[in-house]
Amino acid sequence: MEKPALTLYLAAPRGFCAGVDRAIKIVEMALRKWGAPVYVRHEIVHNKFVVDSLRDQGAVFVEELDECPPDRPVIFSAHGVPKSVPAEAEAREMLYVDATCPLVSKVHIEAERHHENGLQMVMIGHAGHPETVGTMGQLPDGEVLLVETPEDVAGLEVRDPSRLAFITQTTLSVDDTAGIVAALKARFPAIVGPHKEDICYATTNRQSAVKAIAGKIDALLVIGAPNSSNSRRLVEVGRAAGCAHSQLVQRADDIDWRALEGAGAVGITAGASAPEVLVDEVVTAFRDRFEVMLERVETAQENVEFKVPRVLREPA
Repeated sequence: MEKPALTLYLAAPRGFCAGVDRAIKIVEMALRKWGAPVYVRHEIVHNKFVVDSLRDQGAVFVEELDECPPDRPVIFSAHGVPKSVPAEAEAREMLYVDATCPLVSKVHIEAERHHENGLQMVMIGHAGHPETVGTMGQLPDGEVLLVETPEDVAGLEVRDPSRLAFITQTTLSVDDTAGIVAALKARFPAIVGPHKEDICYATTNRQSAVKAIAGKIDALLVIGAPNSSNSRRLVEVGRAAGCAHSQLVQRADDIDWRALEGAGAVGITAGASAPEVLVDEVVTAFRDRFEVMLERVETAQENVEFKVPRVLREPA
C-alpha cells in the first residue's frame, strides 16, 4: 500500500539554546570531576529525556537543599534561584555550582540595579515558574510585583507610580509581552524598561521560525515538555499565526496521528530544552507512515556559546 505524501517543514532555529547546552554540560562535567552522586536542585532544564539521561549518569534531582547531603556537590538549575538558596548552601558549607543561564542572570542584575536606584519592580512572567520565583527572589518581599496579563496591570498597587521599572521572564511570547508592556506604559508613563529586551534571543528566534512556517502547514508539532514555558509559548504562537492544530509532544509516541489525517503539510519545531535526537525520532515516525518531503525553513543563525563556571574547568 502506497504511503500518502506529506511535506514536513522543519523550523530553524529550534531545540537547545546556549543556556540549556551550558547547564547540561555543567552537570556532566560535575559528574566527571566529583563522581556520582551529584545533586541538582530542580530539573536542570525542563525536559524528561534530558533529566532521565543525566539521572542514569548519577545525577540526583531534588526540589530543595534540605534533601541534599552537605558533603556532595549541588547544582542550581538553568532557571535561576532566589538569593536565599545560595545563602543556605553557604551556611551549610556545601559545594555548589550555579547553572543559571547568563541571560537570566542579566535580568537578576538589572532588577538589583533598579532596586539600588530606589525603583519598585514589575515583573511580567508566569506565577510559580522557577525562573519567575528565582528572579523575584533576588529582591526583598514586596519589591517585585508580578503581572501575567494586560488585565493584571489595572489592579497593580504600587508604592510610587513615578518610581517603577519592569523586567520580564526570558521565555515569554514576544507578542503577548508587547501587549502587557503597552498596558504598563499607558498606566505608568514614567516606568523604566530594560536597556535590552529581556526575552532571550533563543525564545524570539524560535517564535519567529514558527511564524515563518505557520502559513504553509496544516498542523504544527512542538517537541517539548508540558512544564517548559518556551515550548508552550511556541504552541500558542503557532495558533495565533493561523495554524489551529498546534500540538505539544514530548516524544514521537505522543503524536495524535488521527488528528493529522488528511494533512498535506506539517511543521516541526522544538523548544529550547528539547534535544535534536527527539526531532530525529519524530521525523522517523513520519517517514514510517508517509512519503515525506523534508523542507528546512531557517529564519536566523545562532552561534552563541556560554562558558561553564571556572570551578569545573580547574583540575580536580
